[in-house]
Parts: sequence; structure tokens; C-alpha cells
Amino acid sequence: MSDRVAAVVPAAGRGERLGGSVPKALRALAGRSLVQHAVDLLTSATLVDQVVVAAPAAELETFAALLGPGVRVIAGGAERIDSVRAAIAVLDETVGVVLVHDAARPLTPPALVDAVAAAVLGGAPAVIPVLAINDTIKQVDDVGRVVRTVSRDVLRAVQTPQGFRRDVLDEAYRLGGMSADGVAITDDAGLVEALGVPVMTVPGAPEAFKVTRPVDLLLAEALLARRD
Repeated sequence: MSDRVAAVVPAAGRGERLGGSVPKALRALAGRSLVQHAVDLLTSATLVDQVVVAAPAAELETFAALLGPGVRVIAGGAERIDSVRAAIAVLDETVGVVLVHDAARPLTPPALVDAVAAAVLGGAPAVIPVLAINDTIKQVDDVGRVVRTVSRDVLRAVQTPQGFRRDVLDEAYRLGGMSADGVAITDDAGLVEALGVPVMTVPGAPEAFKVTRPVDLLLAEALLARRD
């Protein structure tokens, strides 16, 4: 396996829950777009050699102007899985490790990026950063009635970047985005799990939260202001 590491950023979504008139990745955070913050942290990581961003087809020039010549911008697809697949297809042939990172996680520490990449380079086929669950978790039925309380001791919240050996991720993306029992798979590690390949974990970072709602954007702004 080559030790070259590439990072893929699927950023073609609209982000309906966040609102606004521009694609989610272009929403401003402390004067810069979410995708600029995300790409900055990836390029600041020691182990990342290449970054590819999958953007809305109508916004390619805007993304390219914001991100500069060092980042390859391509047209993403209608779904996240389509964007990641398209980005993987244009990676340098010498890349052996692929990281997939959400543009909506703009405060992820570069050290976490390196930790995930290093774990894959160290021999793990797939690695995800995780955090312990602090809230009580309930399973409910389709009418909102509690079925049971789920033990949070064995549960983890998953973050990005998620890291993979390139050959493993290539094989996973030949699937159609569904598990064997017909349940939609919502992250790249889920596709790898469906292959029967073990997925390892590393400790995540609280600041690597996902900006999904307006309140998340306010929190990110406050954390950036405090950092500065």
C-alpha cells in the first residue's frame, strides 16, 4: 500500500436544515466559507498529500476561486455517495489511503486528521473517530412510544474524517448504498462494514461537531472567536 494520503470532501449538498440561499458548504463562518475552513484543516495536517472537493455543478468556478489552485474541485452528484464516488475516481493513482471529511465539520483539529491517517497507514483497513454518548438513549416505535432504554456504554457518535485503505473504499463503493437487510447506509464506514471488513476507532474531538442547524453555526462562531 502506498503511504500517500488524499482527502475527499463531498460538498455538493444544499443543507436544507441549515437554511440559506447558498449551498451549505458556502455558508459563512467568521468571514470564510465552511468548505474553506474544512480544506484549511486538511491541508494543515502533516500526512495529507492531496485534497479533492466535490462541489455543486453550478458552483465549480466559485469553489475553485475560494479554494485556490492547490485543491482539485470536481462536480459532485445528487447524493453524498455519488459525490464521494466521483472524487475517488480522480485521485492520483499513487494514493493508498483515502480520508472522507464533511465540509460541515470546519473545526476538526488537524491532529485528528493525522491520527486517522496514521491508524490506516499503521495497518487498519478502516478507521473512524468517535465520541462517547453522554445523553440517555431511548428506542421508540413509529408512534413515538418508548420501547426500551439503550445502554450507552457500547454506543459511540461518529465523526469525520473517516479513513480507509484505498482498495477497501473502492470495493465498498461498488455497493449501492444499502446494507444486506435493505437499510440505507449513511456513512462510508457503513459501506465498508457491509463488506465484512473490520472498522477500527480512534478518539474523536468535541470541536469536530457537524454544523447542521443554525445553532451549530453560532456555536462554531463562538468557538472560533474564543480560539482567536
